[in-house]
Amino acid sequence: MKVTVKAPAKINLTLDIVGRRPDGYHDVAMVMQTVSLYDTVTVETLDGEGEGIEVSCPAYPQVPTDESNIVCKAARAFYLTTKVKPKPLRIGIDKVIPTQAGLAGGSSDGAAVVLALNYLHETHLKTEEMAEICSRFGSDVPFCLLGGTMLATGTGTTLKKLHALPRCFIVLCKPELNVSTAAAYAACDARPPKGFLYTDELIKRLYSRDIRGLSNCLYNEFEQVLELPEINEIKRTMQSCKALGSSMSGSGSAVYGIFLDEKKAQKCVDLLQEKYHKVFLTKPVKEGCCIV
Repeated sequence: MKVTVKAPAKINLTLDIVGRRPDGYHDVAMVMQTVSLYDTVTVETLDGEGEGIEVSCPAYPQVPTDESNIVCKAARAFYLTTKVKPKPLRIGIDKVIPTQAGLAGGSSDGAAVVLALNYLHETHLKTEEMAEICSRFGSDVPFCLLGGTMLATGTGTTLKKLHALPRCFIVLCKPELNVSTAAAYAACDARPPKGFLYTDELIKRLYSRDIRGLSNCLYNEFEQVLELPEINEIKRTMQSCKALGSSMSGSGSAVYGIFLDEKKAQKCVDLLQEKYHKVFLTKPVKEGCCIV
């Protein structure tokens, strides 16, 4: 048996670092949003017994296909938690979401595997139970399973549903530049606390349905501490095309811009594609991973 799952990308409308925890992790406050850019993950159970997992990702040869891939971690977490007898698996990833982008492509692929195995093994887990499994192998993974517009706090796994992002168009651009997440966190740790959270202000704008005001509240603490010239250049291009606001997503290096007008968004895509290969026109979506 096999099943195919659409796994969406996410963007960070805000990313505030609240502080470092005694265990070395960080407390955060983020508003995250799924968008209409998808990997397609196909999971197939094979005859026989055992825990062998065959992974393929032909479009991205740099993605590991051994047990270090998050989809393998997802399968192990599912079987360990449910006590279902493991089956050999074949997992194919049709990857469209750029890697090392801050768009949670890997996390979404992992969430897709948990959803697929719940279907294939007819375990009838509730969404909350699947999200708990997802939290065991990645902080962004539960959100990717659930999707929509959500506040993430704690280490990123405590989620609260928010009002949906108003209708808009979102341009994504991933430069070749890659960002070290460890270096980004270290730079944040070296700064004094801000004393307030951009996340709180953005949530107010969400509830008032103020897309223009919301777009003025976009914030990414990593972007602020790293001060990367190429990120700023992409943002200037988006703003020249009348983006309401723009920001880096996650730990980068993808940048997004929010537009009300589809023609202006498409013009921005066309302009960015003159220099960058990975540029996408997307919309906010209200769901996470879904079986197709």
